[in-house]
Amino acid sequence: MTKAIVWFRNDMRLNDHPALVAACEGADEVYPVFIVDERLVNGSRASANRNRFLRQCLIELQTALAQRGSGLLIRVGRPEVVLPELASQIGAQVVLALSDLTPFARSRDERVTTALRTVGKAMKWLPGRIVIDTPAELLSGSGRPYQVFTPFYKSWLLQPRRPVLDEPVIPKLPLTWSKAAIASLSKLELLSSPIAGSTLAQQAVAGGRHAAQERLHQFVTIKADQYQELHDDLAADGTSHLSADLHFGSLSAREVEVATEVFDAFRRQLAWRDFYQYVLWHFPDTIKMEFQERYRGMTWVDDEGLAHAWRQGQTGYPVVDAAMRQLLHEGYMHNRARLIVGSFLTKDLGLDWRIGEDHFTRHLIDGDTANNNGNWQWIASVGVDSAPMFRRLYNPMTQQTRYDPTGAYVRRYVPELAAVPLEYLARPWEMPLAVQKTAQCVIGRDYPEPVVDHVEARQAAIERYRIP
Repeated sequence: MTKAIVWFRNDMRLNDHPALVAACEGADEVYPVFIVDERLVNGSRASANRNRFLRQCLIELQTALAQRGSGLLIRVGRPEVVLPELASQIGAQVVLALSDLTPFARSRDERVTTALRTVGKAMKWLPGRIVIDTPAELLSGSGRPYQVFTPFYKSWLLQPRRPVLDEPVIPKLPLTWSKAAIASLSKLELLSSPIAGSTLAQQAVAGGRHAAQERLHQFVTIKADQYQELHDDLAADGTSHLSADLHFGSLSAREVEVATEVFDAFRRQLAWRDFYQYVLWHFPDTIKMEFQERYRGMTWVDDEGLAHAWRQGQTGYPVVDAAMRQLLHEGYMHNRARLIVGSFLTKDLGLDWRIGEDHFTRHLIDGDTANNNGNWQWIASVGVDSAPMFRRLYNPMTQQTRYDPTGAYVRRYVPELAAVPLEYLARPWEMPLAVQKTAQCVIGRDYPEPVVDHVEARQAAIERYRIP
């Protein structure tokens, strides 16, 4: 009798799961397993918001498997230790999983493969994390990895696609397994433990396959046809809100692409997601350092007071503060807002982009390693897809009037400014004192003065990025 383990990771679904399909087609008994790795859920880059979302995904996945006469066994430990032990106990010949592309995952997965081989077990990796199956083989005409998005995107569009897979018939398992799987839910209490430097958002989206499908349906039927026009509108929020579902795999990238294939502007965003995974695959060192060598060793401003004001949404620039408070309140931030606060941190404040990357990692539900790293380096003008730094040196007042013209977004997240007249909303420090008192928003008392002068900060940034 052939037995297989399916190692669930960031693929919280039964549909379009190549590893699960392959296991069910090739084995008589299939044992679903999830391993809580404390390095990820309680380490230096852990997030209380992501842990809660993951917990919700796992509970729903457990329920779905139990309804099919199976169950998800949850273990705590290091995969390279847990999986060989479990495979030997069960008598499984092979472990199957979807491959991951980040440096940490690749190093871990190599250790798992070696550990399983040592006890005579096989490890089989299958695609399914991103849209395309073989990112390592996607090269430019010169045979080198792409370093600019547009040519990558043109090649990406031409790559073959695997079909979206239906949920397989999952073999029923002995009742002892199902009971052990249900009992193992107690291991998820670890995901509820407090994490230093990371607080739970009060209003966050729910995790799980059902909620993800609802979000996808809402986007396709209501928002997607206006995505091109509204995706930068902060108040309208025409974005998909699918980023956490893609990160945890409650939706597969391929099923999202198929559902949105007629909406080119959104499909392009899926390509960006693939691109940043691709970049980390080919250039893993950029997880810790700037992609552009000329900016490695740049002297950044060292000012924890400025960093704290930015993190708390107390910079005195309304659109920046609204975005940072949205992050703390929802564990999410609008895509355009992410660019605004990223530019402000690295260009206006002159702070290291890694400070922003770490803060986002700590609070975003969708804190995907590759996307977070790639986007922060992009807005800091030190990453791939390079452009003159001043093209990504945003004026926060201009950004606010352009992308929040009615002020609805700012007023939603910065209630101190609720009664400020629109003409002063992007520059509240310019309000006459009488207007401040009428609006019950005295600058320096009810709302902070700007922590830096944008004009002066802009010039300082240009000098900072100047290469001798």
